[in-house]
Amino acid sequence: MIFSDFLKALGQVSDPRFRRVLWLGLALTLALLIVLYAVIMASITAFVPDSVTLPLIGVVGGIDTLVSLASFGVLLVLSMVLMIPVASAFSGLFLDDIARAVEARHYPNLPPATAATLGQALIDTINFFGLMVVVNLFGLIFYILAGPFMPLIFIALNGLLLGREYFQIAALRRMSGKDARALRRRHFFQIWLAGMLMAAPLTVPLVNLIVPILGAATFTHLFHRVRNADRGQSNQNHPPSPNLM
Repeated sequence: MIFSDFLKALGQVSDPRFRRVLWLGLALTLALLIVLYAVIMASITAFVPDSVTLPLIGVVGGIDTLVSLASFGVLLVLSMVLMIPVASAFSGLFLDDIARAVEARHYPNLPPATAATLGQALIDTINFFGLMVVVNLFGLIFYILAGPFMPLIFIALNGLLLGREYFQIAALRRMSGKDARALRRRHFFQIWLAGMLMAAPLTVPLVNLIVPILGAATFTHLFHRVRNADRGQSNQNHPPSPNLM
Protein backbone atom coordinates (compact mmCIF):
# COMPACT_ATOMS: atom_id res chain seq x y z
CA MET A 1 0.00 0.00 0.00
CA ILE A 2 2.73 2.46 0.96
CA PHE A 3 4.67 1.68 -2.21
CA SER A 4 1.56 2.27 -4.31
CA ASP A 5 1.24 5.70 -2.69
CA PHE A 6 4.89 6.38 -3.48
CA LEU A 7 4.60 5.20 -7.08
CA LYS A 8 1.60 7.47 -7.63
CA ALA A 9 3.62 10.38 -6.28
CA LEU A 10 6.60 9.45 -8.45
CA GLY A 11 4.37 9.32 -11.51
CA GLN A 12 3.45 12.97 -11.04
CA VAL A 13 7.00 14.37 -10.75
CA SER A 14 6.76 15.90 -14.22
CA ASP A 15 3.83 18.08 -13.08
CA PRO A 16 4.80 21.78 -13.54
CA ARG A 17 3.74 22.54 -9.96
CA PHE A 18 6.13 19.87 -8.69
CA ARG A 19 9.02 21.29 -10.74
CA ARG A 20 8.29 24.81 -9.48
CA VAL A 21 8.61 23.74 -5.83
CA LEU A 22 11.76 21.75 -6.64
CA TRP A 23 13.56 24.70 -8.25
CA LEU A 24 12.49 27.10 -5.52
CA GLY A 25 13.72 24.72 -2.82
CA LEU A 26 17.01 24.16 -4.65
CA ALA A 27 17.66 27.88 -5.13
CA LEU A 28 16.85 28.82 -1.54
CA THR A 29 18.88 25.95 -0.08
CA LEU A 30 22.00 26.73 -2.11
CA ALA A 31 21.63 30.44 -1.31
CA LEU A 32 21.56 29.68 2.43
CA LEU A 33 24.65 27.46 2.23
CA ILE A 34 26.53 30.16 0.30
CA VAL A 35 25.56 32.78 2.88
CA LEU A 36 26.62 30.44 5.70
CA TYR A 37 30.04 29.90 4.16
CA ALA A 38 30.46 33.63 3.52
CA VAL A 39 29.74 34.33 7.20
CA ILE A 40 32.31 31.71 8.25
CA MET A 41 34.96 33.19 5.97
CA ALA A 42 34.24 36.73 7.17
CA SER A 43 34.59 35.57 10.78
CA ILE A 44 37.92 33.92 10.01
CA THR A 45 39.20 37.08 8.33
CA ALA A 46 38.13 39.22 11.27
CA PHE A 47 39.27 37.08 14.19
CA VAL A 48 41.94 34.62 13.01
CA PRO A 49 45.49 36.07 12.74
CA ASP A 50 47.72 35.50 9.72
CA SER A 51 50.46 34.11 11.94
CA VAL A 52 51.28 33.19 15.53
CA THR A 53 54.52 33.04 17.49
CA LEU A 54 55.19 29.71 19.20
CA PRO A 55 57.83 29.08 21.90
CA LEU A 56 61.01 27.45 20.55
CA ILE A 57 59.59 27.55 17.02
CA GLY A 58 59.08 31.20 16.26
CA VAL A 59 56.61 32.72 13.83
CA VAL A 60 54.25 30.32 12.09
CA GLY A 61 52.33 31.79 9.18
CA GLY A 62 49.35 30.68 7.14
CA ILE A 63 47.13 30.11 10.16
CA ASP A 64 44.16 31.80 8.51
CA THR A 65 44.59 29.60 5.41
CA LEU A 66 44.65 26.42 7.50
CA VAL A 67 41.56 27.49 9.43
CA SER A 68 39.80 28.35 6.16
CA LEU A 69 40.52 24.90 4.75
CA ALA A 70 39.37 23.28 7.98
CA SER A 71 36.20 25.35 7.99
CA PHE A 72 35.41 24.21 4.46
CA GLY A 73 35.66 20.59 5.58
CA VAL A 74 33.45 21.30 8.59
CA LEU A 75 30.90 22.98 6.32
CA LEU A 76 30.82 19.94 4.05
CA VAL A 77 30.07 17.68 7.02
CA LEU A 78 27.47 20.05 8.43
CA SER A 79 25.84 20.49 5.03
CA MET A 80 25.16 16.75 4.89
CA VAL A 81 23.29 17.06 8.20
CA LEU A 82 21.78 20.51 7.73
CA MET A 83 20.75 19.94 4.11
CA ILE A 84 18.01 17.69 5.41
CA PRO A 85 16.14 20.24 7.56
CA VAL A 86 17.03 23.12 5.22
CA ALA A 87 15.62 21.41 2.14
CA SER A 88 12.57 20.24 4.07
CA ALA A 89 11.99 23.69 5.55
CA PHE A 90 12.19 25.64 2.31
CA SER A 91 10.15 23.11 0.37
CA GLY A 92 7.69 22.98 3.26
CA LEU A 93 6.62 26.53 2.48
CA PHE A 94 5.20 25.29 -0.81
CA LEU A 95 3.95 21.81 0.07
CA ASP A 96 0.33 22.89 -0.05
CA ASP A 97 0.85 23.41 -3.79
CA ILE A 98 1.94 19.79 -4.07
CA ALA A 99 -1.07 18.51 -2.13
CA ARG A 100 -3.43 20.55 -4.31
CA ALA A 101 -1.79 19.21 -7.47
CA VAL A 102 -2.16 15.62 -6.24
CA GLU A 103 -5.81 16.09 -5.29
CA ALA A 104 -6.60 17.84 -8.56
CA ARG A 105 -5.35 14.83 -10.53
CA HIS A 106 -6.33 11.89 -8.32
CA TYR A 107 -9.23 13.18 -6.19
CA PRO A 108 -11.03 15.71 -8.40
CA ASN A 109 -14.42 15.35 -6.68
CA LEU A 110 -13.24 16.56 -3.28
CA PRO A 111 -14.48 19.91 -1.95
CA PRO A 112 -11.92 22.72 -1.60
CA ALA A 113 -9.42 22.12 1.20
CA THR A 114 -8.63 24.48 4.04
CA ALA A 115 -5.14 25.68 3.18
CA ALA A 116 -2.89 27.18 5.85
CA THR A 117 -2.20 30.90 5.63
CA LEU A 118 1.30 32.03 4.66
CA GLY A 119 1.95 33.12 8.25
CA GLN A 120 0.86 29.79 9.69
CA ALA A 121 2.85 27.89 7.06
CA LEU A 122 5.93 29.96 7.95
CA ILE A 123 5.49 29.28 11.69
CA ASP A 124 5.02 25.55 11.10
CA THR A 125 8.04 25.47 8.79
CA ILE A 126 10.28 27.25 11.33
CA ASN A 127 9.15 24.91 14.11
CA PHE A 128 9.79 21.83 12.01
CA PHE A 129 13.15 23.21 10.83
CA GLY A 130 14.25 23.80 14.42
CA LEU A 131 13.15 20.34 15.48
CA MET A 132 14.98 18.69 12.58
CA VAL A 133 18.19 20.65 13.24
CA VAL A 134 18.22 19.89 16.97
CA VAL A 135 17.39 16.21 16.55
CA ASN A 136 20.00 15.66 13.82
CA LEU A 137 22.74 17.59 15.63
CA PHE A 138 22.15 15.57 18.79
CA GLY A 139 21.80 12.52 16.61
CA LEU A 140 25.40 12.97 15.43
CA ILE A 141 26.50 11.56 18.80
CA PHE A 142 24.40 8.44 18.35
CA TYR A 143 25.38 8.12 14.69
CA ILE A 144 29.06 8.00 15.68
CA LEU A 145 28.47 5.50 18.49
CA ALA A 146 26.19 3.32 16.37
CA GLY A 147 28.97 2.31 13.99
CA PRO A 148 27.60 0.09 11.21
CA PHE A 149 24.04 0.64 12.45
CA MET A 150 24.26 4.40 11.86
CA PRO A 151 22.21 4.35 8.61
CA LEU A 152 19.41 2.43 10.33
CA ILE A 153 19.24 4.90 13.23
CA PHE A 154 19.36 7.84 10.84
CA ILE A 155 16.52 6.47 8.72
CA ALA A 156 14.40 5.47 11.74
CA LEU A 157 14.84 8.83 13.50
CA ASN A 158 14.24 11.03 10.49
CA GLY A 159 11.49 8.75 9.25
CA LEU A 160 9.63 9.35 12.50
CA LEU A 161 9.95 13.14 12.11
CA LEU A 162 9.13 13.24 8.41
CA GLY A 163 6.18 10.89 8.74
CA ARG A 164 4.66 12.98 11.51
CA GLU A 165 5.19 16.26 9.66
CA TYR A 166 4.02 15.24 6.20
CA PHE A 167 0.99 13.36 7.46
CA GLN A 168 0.03 16.35 9.58
CA ILE A 169 0.32 18.67 6.58
CA ALA A 170 -1.93 16.44 4.48
CA ALA A 171 -4.47 15.78 7.25
CA LEU A 172 -4.91 19.36 8.47
CA ARG A 173 -6.11 20.39 5.03
CA ARG A 174 -9.13 18.11 5.45
CA MET A 175 -9.83 17.75 9.19
CA SER A 176 -9.30 19.34 12.58
CA GLY A 177 -6.07 19.03 14.52
CA LYS A 178 -7.72 16.71 17.05
CA ASP A 179 -9.00 14.36 14.35
CA ALA A 180 -5.67 14.48 12.51
CA ARG A 181 -3.78 13.44 15.65
CA ALA A 182 -6.23 10.63 16.33
CA LEU A 183 -5.90 9.36 12.75
CA ARG A 184 -2.11 9.56 12.99
CA ARG A 185 -2.09 7.53 16.21
CA ARG A 186 -4.28 4.83 14.69
CA HIS A 187 -1.92 4.42 11.73
CA PHE A 188 1.34 5.22 13.53
CA PHE A 189 3.49 2.38 12.20
CA GLN A 190 2.29 2.76 8.63
CA ILE A 191 3.08 6.49 8.77
CA TRP A 192 6.50 5.76 10.31
CA LEU A 193 7.32 3.24 7.56
CA ALA A 194 6.34 5.77 4.89
CA GLY A 195 8.51 8.36 6.65
CA MET A 196 11.48 5.97 6.60
CA LEU A 197 10.93 5.48 2.88
CA MET A 198 11.33 9.25 2.52
CA ALA A 199 14.32 9.40 4.90
CA ALA A 200 16.39 6.75 3.11
CA PRO A 201 17.62 9.01 0.23
CA LEU A 202 18.07 12.11 2.40
CA THR A 203 21.87 11.85 2.53
CA VAL A 204 22.21 11.73 -1.27
CA PRO A 205 23.07 15.25 -2.50
CA LEU A 206 20.50 16.84 -4.83
CA VAL A 207 18.28 13.76 -4.52
CA ASN A 208 17.38 14.93 -1.02
CA LEU A 209 15.91 18.10 -2.51
CA ILE A 210 13.11 16.15 -4.15
CA VAL A 211 12.30 14.18 -0.98
CA PRO A 212 10.01 16.87 0.51
CA ILE A 213 8.05 16.99 -2.75
CA LEU A 214 7.66 13.22 -3.01
CA GLY A 215 6.91 13.13 0.71
CA ALA A 216 4.07 15.63 0.47
CA ALA A 217 2.60 13.81 -2.53
CA THR A 218 3.01 10.34 -1.00
CA PHE A 219 1.44 11.35 2.30
CA THR A 220 -1.46 13.04 0.54
CA HIS A 221 -2.27 9.67 -1.04
CA LEU A 222 -1.63 7.88 2.27
CA PHE A 223 -3.93 10.24 4.16
CA HIS A 224 -6.84 9.75 1.77
CA ARG A 225 -6.30 5.99 1.74
CA VAL A 226 -6.29 5.51 5.53
CA ARG A 227 -9.13 7.97 6.07
CA ASN A 228 -11.28 6.16 3.50
CA ALA A 229 -10.34 2.83 5.09
CA ASP A 230 -11.41 4.11 8.52
CA ARG A 231 -14.68 5.37 7.07
CA GLY A 232 -15.33 1.99 5.46
CA GLN A 233 -14.60 0.21 8.73
CA SER A 234 -16.89 2.59 10.59
CA ASN A 235 -19.72 1.94 8.14
CA GLN A 236 -19.28 -1.81 8.60
CA ASN A 237 -19.39 -1.49 12.38
CA HIS A 238 -22.40 0.84 12.29
CA PRO A 239 -24.60 -0.17 9.34
CA PRO A 240 -27.54 2.11 8.59
CA SER A 241 -30.80 1.26 10.33
CA PRO A 242 -33.28 -0.63 8.10
CA ASN A 243 -36.09 1.43 6.66
CA LEU A 244 -39.25 0.22 8.42
CA MET A 245 -41.61 2.35 6.39
